[in-house]
Amino acid sequence: MCGIALLVSGIRICLSSLNLDSISSSSKSHLVFSVDDLKAALQRRGPDSLGTMKLLLPLHSNSSNSTNYRVSSFNEESHVLDNGSDMPESFAEFVFLGATLQLRGVSPVCQPLMDSSRNVLVYNGEIFGGIEVGIHKNDTESLMQSLGNCCSCRSQEHRTTCDFNGQAKGSIVDVLSVIKGPWAIIYWQESSKTLWFGRDAFGRRSLLVHWPTMEDPRFLLSSVSPTSSRLQDSSFEVENGSSGIKFWEELSCGIYSMSVDVKKSDGSFHSEIKKHEWTNAMLKELIKWERVSIEPKPAELNFSHSRTSSAELDINSSSSVLAQNVLTALRESMLRRISLYNIYQALKETVPVAVLFSGGLDSMIIAALLDQCLDPNYEIDLLNVSFDGESAPDRVSAKIGLKELRRVAPLRRWRLVHIDADLSKLTWETKRVLSLINPANTYMVLILFHDLIDC
Repeated sequence: MCGIALLVSGIRICLSSLNLDSISSSSKSHLVFSVDDLKAALQRRGPDSLGTMKLLLPLHSNSSNSTNYRVSSFNEESHVLDNGSDMPESFAEFVFLGATLQLRGVSPVCQPLMDSSRNVLVYNGEIFGGIEVGIHKNDTESLMQSLGNCCSCRSQEHRTTCDFNGQAKGSIVDVLSVIKGPWAIIYWQESSKTLWFGRDAFGRRSLLVHWPTMEDPRFLLSSVSPTSSRLQDSSFEVENGSSGIKFWEELSCGIYSMSVDVKKSDGSFHSEIKKHEWTNAMLKELIKWERVSIEPKPAELNFSHSRTSSAELDINSSSSVLAQNVLTALRESMLRRISLYNIYQALKETVPVAVLFSGGLDSMIIAALLDQCLDPNYEIDLLNVSFDGESAPDRVSAKIGLKELRRVAPLRRWRLVHIDADLSKLTWETKRVLSLINPANTYMVLILFHDLIDC
């Protein structure tokens, strides 16, 4: 998956329950982002496909009950309303965008997805546990099925015993809380007229938000910040991928819902956005876990003495067990990520996996573990980037690492791929990368930026 986006208009949205800081709109008033801007931003990520779906919630003034509204779907590629009805004078509009780059499953799956119950999903993530994904299945399709089985209960106190139409069903929060893997999601649940959105507890997939303001009352979500058409048409130069004008902010990790209702007092759509607590106890514990730096004692580091005390033997044994536990976890993680390499079996010459390879400790461990997990009939490419040809330190260490891998895994076909980069293009590439990760204000982005500069 490459990215997802959403544009919501025609709804008065209340944000009071989120306890957000005061939203200043003075710096946002002269920026306008369109669906085409969002499409262009997602297209720059190089997806296999880019899909759009529009949902309309019409208000019918001639109805005796103003809450009687229905959802129509509009596919921008076919330009046909599902029910063939005329466009109402007043309606709320949801425009979903999904840019797909196939990583799982035998056949490509284009997003957005709509099921038989008229639920809509765009998903940017991978599922390695918590929800069963068959060996030939697609993550998004499997998630769509799980979400479709959820009840429409909006309660914060929902548990799996909640009875909906005589059946015990889990909630949307329950399903999202058990996913193992990085994800960002936008999901429309038709039965409850509720929009669900959010990102995993560790923020491993980006999702930016524009909260409604007086100048721009729309609600927007996007994996990446686009460049406004107004900026593109002006002489304003976007430096380092950022205009310096704050329109987007990164959505805090978590699960959010926006239930849509009609107020009889004014006959318009209203909604309140709420944030929900994770229901997975282990996940809650991991979020609260604080990493502690421990300085080992000199005696704990001295294993080279010919005479070793029983205490030192215990420490050595404990360290070995911990190291094996880490390697086992890494191996299991890698197995989950390459478990579908057999889809390439029909193409005998295809190399299903490659390693970004510097010859350092990290890439050497990854390559060695990959050899243990991947069918020995497949070749493994080791991709090595150099700004200084054959004399670059990473190129030298990569060649040494290749010899070691061939020694410990002689039956594997290893191929070191030399990628020679032009240092003069680094500045342009840096700006392009920063524009793709705009607003670029998180700690991990800061590390990436310094890595680019250090190159």
